[in-house]
Amino acid sequence: MKTSLCLLFTALFFSCYSYAAVEAVPQQLRGPNCRTHPTDLVFIVDSSRSVRPSEFEQVKVFLSQVLESLDVGVNNTRVGVLNYASSVKNEFSLKTHKTKAALLQAVKKIQPLSTGTMTGLAIQYAINHAFTEGEGARLKSSGVKKVAIVVTDGRPQDGVKDISARARESGIELFAIGVGRVDMTTLRQIASEPLDEHVDYVESYSVIEKLSKKFQEAFCETADLCSTGDHDCQQICVSSPGSYTCACREGYTLNDDGKTCNACGASAIDLVFLIDGSKSVRPENFELVKQFINQIVESVDVGNNKAHVGLVQYSSSVRQEFPLGRFNNKREIKTAVKKMSYMEKGTMTGQALKYLIDNTFTISNGGRPGVSKVGIVFTDGRSQDYINDAALKAKELGYKMYAVGVGNAVEDELRMIASEPVNEHYFYTADFKAMKEIGKKLQMKICVEENPCECEAIVKFQTKVEELIQALTRKIEAVSKKIAALENKITV
Repeated sequence: MKTSLCLLFTALFFSCYSYAAVEAVPQQLRGPNCRTHPTDLVFIVDSSRSVRPSEFEQVKVFLSQVLESLDVGVNNTRVGVLNYASSVKNEFSLKTHKTKAALLQAVKKIQPLSTGTMTGLAIQYAINHAFTEGEGARLKSSGVKKVAIVVTDGRPQDGVKDISARARESGIELFAIGVGRVDMTTLRQIASEPLDEHVDYVESYSVIEKLSKKFQEAFCETADLCSTGDHDCQQICVSSPGSYTCACREGYTLNDDGKTCNACGASAIDLVFLIDGSKSVRPENFELVKQFINQIVESVDVGNNKAHVGLVQYSSSVRQEFPLGRFNNKREIKTAVKKMSYMEKGTMTGQALKYLIDNTFTISNGGRPGVSKVGIVFTDGRSQDYINDAALKAKELGYKMYAVGVGNAVEDELRMIASEPVNEHYFYTADFKAMKEIGKKLQMKICVEENPCECEAIVKFQTKVEELIQALTRKIEAVSKKIAALENKITV
C-alpha cells in the first residue's frame, strides 16, 4: 500500500513540477523560434552517369525537404537549380518560380543527364549566369546572401579549385555535399570556410535526405541563437545577445569543455566501446569516431571506485585496444583513444560481440563483480557474419547494450544489438559529423544514477502536506462560521 501511494504521489508531484518548469522557461528555450532570412539559393546537382535514376530521385527528395523550410517569395528566398553532367542545364533560375508550391513541382520534373562530371564547369556557370541580375539575383548592396549547394558523387573531369575560389571571392557561400566514392579533396576545394560547416559526406544517396535538417537550420535567422539548435550543449542552451552559453539541469555540473554535463556522479560502471574499424569507415571518419568516444568519456566520472572504460576495435578480426581499469583518469583514456590505429578490412560484428561476451567483461580483463556492464557498439555497415546469437546472449547476461549506426549501417541489426526498450538504445545517422549529436544523447543515458526519489522521503512529505491541508481546512471552516454569524447579524 505504501509503495502504491508513493508511486502515485511521485507521478502527481513531478507532473505538477514539469508543468511549472515549462511555464517558467523563457520562450526562447522552449523550441524553434525561427524564420529564414532572404537568400539567393542555387542548387548545383550532379546527375552524371554514376548517379542512378533511383538515386537522383532521392536527391530530389533532399532538395524538396530543404525547400519546405524556406520562406519563398520575391522579397524573401529565391531558388534556382543547375543540373550538370558533361554540360550544364539551367532547370530554373532565381526569377522563375515565386512560390514554394511552384518550386516543389519544378523539382519533381527534373531528369538526370547521365553523362560525364564537369563540376568546375557547373560552378563557372553559376558565377556567369545563375547569380546574375538577369537571372533574378539581387544586388550586393541589398544585403541578400548568395548561397550555392553542390551535390556530387564522383571525381570531376575538370578543375574546381580555382573556379571555386573565384565563386567565393564574388560573394557566393559554397556548401559541398559528397556521396559514396566522392573525392574528399574536391569537396574541400569547393567549400567555403570553415570547412567543418560547409563540407558534408554521406555513404549513399539513400540517406542524403537526412542532411536536410542541417540546411533548414543554416538558413534560419534569429537573434536567439539557441532556437536554431543546441550548439552542442548537452542539456541546456542559454541565449544572450549575439551569443549563447551552455548550462546543466539541477543535480548536474558543467564539465571543463563548457558544453557537457557530469551525469554520473560517483556511480560505478564498467563501460566498453566496441568500435567498427572496417575499410568502409575511411580514415577521416575514423578520426570522427575517436572524437565520439572521447565525447562520451568526458561525461563519465572515471576512477578506481567509479567508472572503468575499455575499448575494443574490430574489422575482420578483433583487437582489444585497452582493457577495463587500465586507466584511472579521463586524460589517459582520451590519449589512448587518440593513438588508436585504424584496422580497415571487413566487418565481423558478430565475432566482435562474441569477444565482448567471452573476454571483455571478465575479471581477468578488469571486469568488476556486481558492477553494471554497459557496451556501446558502433558500426557503419552490414555485418559480414551472423550477429543474432551473440547479441541476444549479451542482453541475457544483463549487459546494457547501445547500438550506434552511421551511413550504410543496417537498422535491423542495430535493433537486434540494442537493449530494451530498443528505441532508447539504438541510434542512427546518415553523416559521421552528426555523431556528436548521438554522443550528447548517450551521455545522458549510459550512467547508472542514484535513485533521486527515496520513497520514505516522499511518504513523509505527503504526510506533512496532508497535515497542512487539514490545518488549512480547519481555518477555512472557522472563517466560514464567522461569515455566517455576520450574515445573521446583518439580516436581523
